[in-house]
Amino acid sequence: MPGKGDPAVRCFQIALILGNVVIACSGIALSAECIFFLSDQNGYYVLLYATGRDTIFAAAWIGLFTGFAFFCTSILGIYSIMKSKRKLLLAYILLMLFIWCFEVASSISAITQRDWFVPNLFLQQMLQIYQAPLPTYIPSTQDQIYIINGITNSWNNVMTTYQCCGVNGPQDWISYNSTFRAYNSDSQFPWPRQCCSQAGDGTIVDVNACIIGIPNYVYTQGCFDFIAGPLNRHAWGVAWFGFAILCWTFFVIAGAMFFYTQLEA
Repeated sequence: MPGKGDPAVRCFQIALILGNVVIACSGIALSAECIFFLSDQNGYYVLLYATGRDTIFAAAWIGLFTGFAFFCTSILGIYSIMKSKRKLLLAYILLMLFIWCFEVASSISAITQRDWFVPNLFLQQMLQIYQAPLPTYIPSTQDQIYIINGITNSWNNVMTTYQCCGVNGPQDWISYNSTFRAYNSDSQFPWPRQCCSQAGDGTIVDVNACIIGIPNYVYTQGCFDFIAGPLNRHAWGVAWFGFAILCWTFFVIAGAMFFYTQLEA
């Protein structure tokens, strides 16, 4: 390879350094995105955990690791390229390939899990678990208690916050058998009280009108879009931002490999 002071070599080094700067910034952004997703501000994790379809959260945890790893390793790459040290550059290339493979797994897991977010997934869970009686045998049922409380609280929060009812609408509660109906007669409340229109202070506007199902006194819109929407957006973000980083990193690694082969032993 031409001498280190050669303009072509300097330009190639600068290009590799800038490529690693982009990877470092992207890694921090990816970690921040995954942290926001994992914070689970809407409380939807338990809905996926109960179905065993929570791989999207595992993908986010991997993305959090790979994002920070991309940042740290790119710093090593910048130093090794500036100093033109073969051993450091080799270590950088191997680490990048290792992290790259993990990010591939994260992105693929995130994009494929979106296919599971369908109405029936949440409908069956809601009908079976919402307001189910808590088991009494402890500690072997702690997980069940967590799921029952978590799902009940999540659905109460969703229906109240977004003024919706059930997955597809209030008809879910009367068209199917459910744990809620087993413990509540239709004459008392055919659907949860959270389905009733509420005043600003949180009280039900008209209980009797809600029980009868008069429009404007009971929420008629289903909650599916308010649950699947945020989950799909986050899964899409984790997946496609990860793929974008992978594409950029691929060319930077290829350039680093070429630079490594040209360095004198």
